Amino acid sequence: MHFSIPETESRSGDSGGSAYVAYNIHVNGVLHCRVRYSQLLGLHEQLRKEYGANVLPAFPPKKLFSLTPAEVEQRREQLEKYMQAVRQDPLLGSSETFNSFLRRAQQETQQVPTEEVSLEVLLSNGQKVLVNVLTSDQTEDVLEAVAAKLDLPDDLIGYFSLFLVREKEDGAFSFVRKLQEFELPYVSVTSLRSQEYKIVLRKSYWDSAYDDDVMENRVGLNLLYAQTVADIERGWILVTKEQHRQLKSLQEKVSKKEFLRLAQTLRHYGYLRFDACVADFPEKDCPVVVSAGNSELSLQLRLPGQQLREGSFRVTRMRCWRVTSSVPLPSGGTSSPGRGRGEVRLELAFEYLMSKDRLQWVTITSPQAIMMSICLQSMVDELMVKKSGGSIRKMLRRRVGGTLRRSDSQQAVKSPPLLVSDAAASSSPGVTGRQPGVHGQTLKQAECCEPAGDWHSWYRCQCQ
Repeated sequence: MHFSIPETESRSGDSGGSAYVAYNIHVNGVLHCRVRYSQLLGLHEQLRKEYGANVLPAFPPKKLFSLTPAEVEQRREQLEKYMQAVRQDPLLGSSETFNSFLRRAQQETQQVPTEEVSLEVLLSNGQKVLVNVLTSDQTEDVLEAVAAKLDLPDDLIGYFSLFLVREKEDGAFSFVRKLQEFELPYVSVTSLRSQEYKIVLRKSYWDSAYDDDVMENRVGLNLLYAQTVADIERGWILVTKEQHRQLKSLQEKVSKKEFLRLAQTLRHYGYLRFDACVADFPEKDCPVVVSAGNSELSLQLRLPGQQLREGSFRVTRMRCWRVTSSVPLPSGGTSSPGRGRGEVRLELAFEYLMSKDRLQWVTITSPQAIMMSICLQSMVDELMVKKSGGSIRKMLRRRVGGTLRRSDSQQAVKSPPLLVSDAAASSSPGVTGRQPGVHGQTLKQAECCEPAGDWHSWYRCQCQ
């Protein structure tokens, strides 16, 4: 998740009191809540009591006198860095103190009273599931309600997640983000005030080996089958004419397990596909379609003659990545606190081990750059869980004293770097992937990787 505080607001006090500064906290570029400095200070003090001062990042100090505009801007930047640092820390970012603070602030900002409502959740094939929830229910509460409505067993809930998507005119889904534990799904979707935004249930793992666990259950099998059929129909999964004929035959026979077994062998099975965007690889301003899955980012582009080409960037060959945002300056070329903001430009950049001794930065410019980063992080987390002998099946929700608690195996994992050769590390010693104002992750190499060729040999033709 990418936390930012892009702007501040001067607001009148309650009941005619003195004015105060409100900080707009955005998550992935969308307003999540509006808070005061005193509220954030209270959060900081509570975290300090629970985890100790040495664990926490620096918090901007109090001021005895009113802040000047320059000091307001400085405090905004400091608070933004603070929120980013807390969220990225595996211990602090997963704490109930931090997450409950953001949920309360979200509900208060959107002025949504706690009441029972009906919430529509879509399956990947467009089928609607209507659940009764409270407006104050967090993501895991809503996910459990959907699972109960579908009769999905408790031990399979951890295999699925809720995603916020934008439904396009052709019925396809554009993924905005995976709903997190610090937000209220009903408030998140209704605050966008557009019928285009929906909540979708989709599997949340990348390794198809976990399909076996899900397919043991009738409901799990049906969910996987519906998602796979929908992905094929949308063209997300690459299918030849012969494979399409075989799949159609299995559909007609209602042989769902056999259908999925064949689908597992297809390119881009279980991938998330993003909207068309631009990359600087293999050349500048190259139009591409990015897909995420199977521990890689796949880039597809059309060459002259409508030939479809694809190249893959394995997450285990990425040294680090970051998401950066920029806002075009107004015509005057100057910026001031609280000014109107233009459209934000988001970029995902990662440093990739192209060959044994050659690292290269690759940049993807896309409004979904943060979602791509989230996918990369979840792939790394899954690889680390498997490496440690963990299992998704152990990722169960525990309800203790009326409050949802995660089991130990589901606590946030601090992902150490996975892959970086000694030669690569020494060539760029200063790159860490964590810089002020960016969201990123650093990876290290745990095993030797084969050198990749140049980009001509790196491409694989997927022409049908």
